[in-house]
Amino acid sequence: MDFDREYREALALVEEELQGCFLDHMDGPHRELLEAMRYSLLAGGKRVRPILALKFCEALCGEMEPALDYACGIEMLHTYSLIHDDLPCMDDDGLRRGKPTCHVKYGEWLALLAGDALQSAAFERLAASRRTTPVANGKACAVLARAAGQNGMCAGQYLDIKWEGREPPDGYGLSQIDGWKTGALLEAACLLGLTASPVEPSPRQWEAAERYASHLGIAFQIRDDMLDVESTEEELGKPIGSDAENGKNTYAAEYGLDGCRELVEQLTEQAKRSVREAFERPEFLCGLADWLAERKH
Repeated sequence: MDFDREYREALALVEEELQGCFLDHMDGPHRELLEAMRYSLLAGGKRVRPILALKFCEALCGEMEPALDYACGIEMLHTYSLIHDDLPCMDDDGLRRGKPTCHVKYGEWLALLAGDALQSAAFERLAASRRTTPVANGKACAVLARAAGQNGMCAGQYLDIKWEGREPPDGYGLSQIDGWKTGALLEAACLLGLTASPVEPSPRQWEAAERYASHLGIAFQIRDDMLDVESTEEELGKPIGSDAENGKNTYAAEYGLDGCRELVEQLTEQAKRSVREAFERPEFLCGLADWLAERKH
């Protein structure tokens, strides 16, 4: 397997599809809203979540194309979460992927609306997909809503902000916060790929995807915490050191960089084991786990 080639192919598929989003009404009176949505959606990035959707679909049925609308939808929802996360009432960040954040470029009220509209557009993309069946589309909407809402990403963001500078109560430590804030959407990406596949996943494969995403999500967040300490603003494309400055509870503060490296290695191996045991073509998913564990930005 040539991981780099496969990654570039999946990335190109996603980028081409995203480039066509929200162009239909650019001559309307709400043009600036659409521009703000496209500004953040097309700002680049690794596109980990849409690629997970495409590649889990391919691991099951041999094709990525059935999952393309679901992949775009989850990237829209992820982008909405980044816009809101950067707002002054949240993390108050001025840079994202090396560019001014949405609220810095367009103003706070317009950024808020751009995020809201992207969230709605995500579910519209899933519900209206013609690459999949209406039954699959309904299931996909439920998967994404569960990951994004009160028992998923929003819950994780709530705990992350509420317990800044304080010890979370027993049972609500870093793994719970990050399992909701980061892991829930990664899990949704994997499950959306299986949902899009015309080949029905077995219960064993569904559970393996959940385990893979759970391990990958925590490893991803630990690596993020490490990069906030040891990277540079030029490499990350956003401010560094903000976690410590904001009094956030992080793995880097709790375990140190060496301890974090060991945890990332262990979790990555567990993620790879999950898909090896359940899928005939797990090579790319294993390669992606390794790549994310070693990433520099």
